[in-house]
Amino acid sequence: MTTPATHLWRPSNARYVQIDGFVPTPRGPQVPPPQTLAWPGKDPGDTLDYIFDIAPALTANSGDSIASLDVALSPANPGDLTLVSAAADGPRVVLWLSGGQALTNYTVTVTVGTAGGRILARSIVLPVLALAAVPAQQSALTTAAGQALTDPTGTPLTII
Repeated sequence: MTTPATHLWRPSNARYVQIDGFVPTPRGPQVPPPQTLAWPGKDPGDTLDYIFDIAPALTANSGDSIASLDVALSPANPGDLTLVSAAADGPRVVLWLSGGQALTNYTVTVTVGTAGGRILARSIVLPVLALAAVPAQQSALTTAAGQALTDPTGTPLTII
């Protein structure tokens, strides 16, 4: 008989992104361009939690908190990435995302409204990769006599 397991949910640091643009930047002519926010890749079969932290935007405003959020996924075709649920956990947005097409980079745009009237919108890239796929077997190219063809170093030439 299967017994359901009870767990305490803790967000994963592996899928954690913090808002950009609220840290001091150096002055002068060489201001670096902002870095693209990105989560690590997921498999189409995964349903995982992803964290987006806006704490730096609320640092000097201790009474402010997330009041609303909107999530847009692009591309948004049948079979693409799906938003399972979205919630606020303190200054963090917690998204559960599922599905997606392998070899597709999705853009997850999160728009947060705070109780203090701030509106923050950021886009985060989420690549979907076929991580669970079994690699195709390689077979060696052979001559008509059955001998393996090799490159100049002796490594067999293969096809997938």
